Amino acid sequence: MRLDQKYKTLFKKYEINTPLRVAHFMAQLHHESGGFKYLKELGNNAYFKKYEGRKDLGNIFAGDGLKYKGRGYIQITGRANYSEISKDLKIDFLNNPELLEQEANAIISALWFWNKKKLNVLADADNILTITKKINGGLNGIDDRKNLLLEYKELLLV
Repeated sequence: MRLDQKYKTLFKKYEINTPLRVAHFMAQLHHESGGFKYLKELGNNAYFKKYEGRKDLGNIFAGDGLKYKGRGYIQITGRANYSEISKDLKIDFLNNPELLEQEANAIISALWFWNKKKLNVLADADNILTITKKINGGLNGIDDRKNLLLEYKELLLV
């Protein structure tokens, strides 16, 4: 069962309610989670040092890079995002970051992020480049994201 069917009520709440919006959302999640296999960013301790001291992510304490690595289907990253999502959803992800590795929290965090960044408007405009930049900070994996979007469009826009 696809996530958009399993979590239909949540998708409706966050207005991911058109085939084009669902296609963009699912394509991005598919890429970010490695085909829905990974709910946390992969890498060893040395890899996560790249997030240390990143004030743009709110990582102001030693160890924040590893503690607040990407989690969930959309890879929520950084102390600031963990703090903000904890406040908004009233779930303490800041002190319990591994909670984002649970499927239900992984999907709600992705919906929260999508809504926070106003990505439905970009999906309506079929703007995969700007959506990707807002999620990833760059265009990493853009070819895969484009291919996945085409697959989801074929599936949903029939």
